[in-house]
Amino acid sequence: MGPGVVVTGLTLGALAMVSLLAFQANGAQDRAGGAKPVATTTTVGTATAAAPSAAPTPTAPPLPATSGTGTRVVYSVSSHYVWLVDPKKTPQVAAAFPVAPGTVEPVPGSYAVYSRAATGTGTDGRQIEHVVRFAQQNGVVFGFSAAMDGTTQAPTATADPKAKTGGLRSGRAEGQLLWDFAPKDTKVVVVA
Repeated sequence: MGPGVVVTGLTLGALAMVSLLAFQANGAQDRAGGAKPVATTTTVGTATAAAPSAAPTPTAPPLPATSGTGTRVVYSVSSHYVWLVDPKKTPQVAAAFPVAPGTVEPVPGSYAVYSRAATGTGTDGRQIEHVVRFAQQNGVVFGFSAAMDGTTQAPTATADPKAKTGGLRSGRAEGQLLWDFAPKDTKVVVVA
C-alpha cells in the first residue's frame, strides 16, 4: 500500500468524523430541550431583515388586549403585525413580526387555519412557501406566506392590477415560524 492510499484513507476518515460531529451538533439544542430561536425584525415596514432572538423584538407593538384567549395567531389590520401566542409558555408571545398585506384586508374576527401548502405561486406571480390560509371573503383568500426569493413586498397581482389579493407576506424566517406554530385548525384572530 503506497503513501497516497494511506493519506487518502486518513483524509476520508477525518472528513467522515467532522461530518458526524457536525450532524450531532446540529440537533443538540433540540435534544437538550433548549429554547428555539424566534425571528424578530430589525426594521418595521415592507422590507424587513430577520434575525434569530429569544424573545419578541422590543419595537413590536404589544399584543392587542382584544386578541382572545388560548393558543392563537393574532393579526392586526392597523399595525400589520402578527403575534404567535401560546398561553402555556413563558413568555406567551412566542414571536411577533410585521407582515405586508395584499390589496384587501380580512374582516376582524376569529377564524381557523383551513388549508396549508408547503409551496405555491402567489397572486403576484412569486414563488411562495409556508402558505397558511385562514379565511375567504368575497372571493378573496386570506393567508400568510413568504416569498422564496426573500422579498417581503406586499403581494399585488401582476396580471390584473384591479385583482384583489389577500396574502399577508412575511420574511422567510417568520414564515417558517408561523408554519411550525399553526397547523390546520389553529385559531387565527384578526383585530382592527
